[in-house]
Amino acid sequence: MEDGKPAIYVGPERDHFGTEHADSFVEAVGRGGGVVVERPEEADAIVWLGSEPSRLPGMLHEGIRWVQLPSAGIEAWMENGLVDRDRTFTSAVGAYADTVAEHALALMLAGIRRLHECARADSWNAGWGTPLKGSTVVILGAGGIGRALIRMLEPLGARIVAVTRSGREVPGAAESRAAEEVAALWPEGDFFVVAAPATGDTRHMVGKSELAAMKGSAWIVNVARGSLVDTDALAEALSTGSIGGAALDVTDPEPLPDGHPLWREERALITPHSANPPAAFALGFAERVKENVARFAKDEELIGIVDVEAGY
Repeated sequence: MEDGKPAIYVGPERDHFGTEHADSFVEAVGRGGGVVVERPEEADAIVWLGSEPSRLPGMLHEGIRWVQLPSAGIEAWMENGLVDRDRTFTSAVGAYADTVAEHALALMLAGIRRLHECARADSWNAGWGTPLKGSTVVILGAGGIGRALIRMLEPLGARIVAVTRSGREVPGAAESRAAEEVAALWPEGDFFVVAAPATGDTRHMVGKSELAAMKGSAWIVNVARGSLVDTDALAEALSTGSIGGAALDVTDPEPLPDGHPLWREERALITPHSANPPAAFALGFAERVKENVARFAKDEELIGIVDVEAGY
């Protein structure tokens, strides 16, 4: 602590988000009531910006009580054992929710209005689209992104079914279901928006049997992680026309290799993990840093605390 304010190390690469954002995180610490220090040895907490997570453990001395990670998805940190139980780790979960939900809505609208077909057409006859009004949207993982998407869908007249691990009631959803009940939903949905965290339990949550149970007109929209959808099964479902389409901002593998069948698939709409552009990424993370530094200074509960057992 310096003059009663928490000492925060911001690094190690302050330009990780782009040089134009280099000072915004330092400023966010100050706005939250903290003091930025130059060395982790002097710090009470770390706001991690580095692109090499393996460097972090060497900075975690006994005085570090909190580490803020820059991403919402932290599976790489968990898989490599970089999140310990000796201090509090927080992810950026929810910090980018509105931006990613906006992208998911854009993908949904493009799919249902068949904009992908129009964009590829070379004649004045790409077919008719349909409105979102009256469609059933199943949101697989109604966390920050899912809840933001529900708000955006509300004026468009879609029926929302929210799926969470516990089945808790989700505001704005017509139905709230537990993950164990999802099997009954595959034949009902017009859209399945994948927004769940990537864990061992959610890997390939959309696989061959799930795709086979979907309507022939239904779409998969993935804005979470590529591992949640079985890519081979999806490519087969698209090639045979057993589902309506897939809009993917994330893939497995990622980047999607040149020449992969999905690039040639007419029913696929792919964006290169661009749902959270750098400017929005930096702004959202700066706001999260400010809020969590303020809470840390007051010894209040932090936002986005990582549950080591759950894996997110």
